[in-house]
Amino acid sequence: MLQDPIGIPIPSCFSSSSSNEDQPTGVTKSGQTLFMSVYKTKIGGNSRYITITWFKHMLLHGLSVSVDGHDPNEADYTCKVELKPWCFWKKQGSKRFTTSDKANFDVFWDLKGAKFHGETEPSSEYYVAVVCDQEVVLLLGDLKKDAYRKTGCRPSLNDPVLVSRKEHVFGKKKFTTRLKFHEKGHFHELSIECKNRSDVAPEMEIRIDGHSMVHVKHLQWKFRGNECIHFKKVRIEVYWDVHDWLFSPGLRHALFIFKLSVPSSSSSPAISTASSPLSSLSSGSVDGFDPSGLHELCLFLYAWKVE
Repeated sequence: MLQDPIGIPIPSCFSSSSSNEDQPTGVTKSGQTLFMSVYKTKIGGNSRYITITWFKHMLLHGLSVSVDGHDPNEADYTCKVELKPWCFWKKQGSKRFTTSDKANFDVFWDLKGAKFHGETEPSSEYYVAVVCDQEVVLLLGDLKKDAYRKTGCRPSLNDPVLVSRKEHVFGKKKFTTRLKFHEKGHFHELSIECKNRSDVAPEMEIRIDGHSMVHVKHLQWKFRGNECIHFKKVRIEVYWDVHDWLFSPGLRHALFIFKLSVPSSSSSPAISTASSPLSSLSSGSVDGFDPSGLHELCLFLYAWKVE
């Protein structure tokens, strides 16, 4: 059984069920898009997970910031920001919450000039900062100087690590998203296209930055599967389950899991679809990764097919 970086078990056969209990949280037939990123941070000598969720539907756009409880059985602490078009003042501000272990968290945001370019998550001209014990433990966006000036706090000595990302996207035949291999790296475009014509057997193609990485023919027989690929020295395990795209009526989703691993070294070509052992890789830093260690990131992509 596979596990994501924060310990959630992923069944080897992860098919969707018709039960409403298996519907991903927060997605409805109204077409809400949701991006959820989980960061591992170090606060007061302890590791804590901070979850940033961007959501958008017809009437509401916003984000929430959650910090896991000090006790594993404790509920997360959440700060929610709603960007309603008639509430411009909420596009900049701050909120505070206190956890059961008396840790004070302050969330600062400035989204006045944020550039969304039609997406749920902004791409530039914004910041979201999480502060604890006078340290900025997590900072997103490109207005970093403005964030430090507003918070009046110092950067954390420990950089946060993106460990998991969950997205819900809608489309007809093609589904795209942007992905950073590391917070200090640049965005890569990930696209999934399903070709399902009546005169040709259905096919599926997965591309990264326009390069074909996975091509599945006769998808009606291979609706579940996995493959190992390499892209720019990053090892990626790809898992897919598109059963409901092909055989279930109505609005249903396919699930794709991309498990990324960056080893301490790599000698593999920039792009490869052949598996190779991690020990065969040579030294080098990739997209801001620390070459002295191994970083893992899981992307869970729920692709909702709209007829």
